[in-house]
Amino acid sequence: MMFCAKCGSVLIPTRDKKGVVLKCNCGYNSRARKNVMIKEEVKLKREDIIEVVDKKIETLPKTKEECPKCGHNTAYFWTLQTRASDEAETRFFECVKCKHRWRAY
Repeated sequence: MMFCAKCGSVLIPTRDKKGVVLKCNCGYNSRARKNVMIKEEVKLKREDIIEVVDKKIETLPKTKEECPKCGHNTAYFWTLQTRASDEAETRFFECVKCKHRWRAY
């Protein structure tokens, strides 16, 4: 990393007709022509690391409903308007244990 001789800021590599030259915002140009590589390394603290877990997140509410397939008594549920608006919504269920899906009108 090189710094400006006038103001002390970091010199920024920019291209000109002859190649890459190091320039400063104050107008200073470095006469040295070098191969310039910009590289940044980020070190994270242990608490900044995000752990990715491959797991289904439960977002649907649960209710006591018996599964017709396995007989388990807990299921996720959601509702959806599948018929005319003057009729009741259709309730859909998914068994917590065996993932079987069924509906109730």
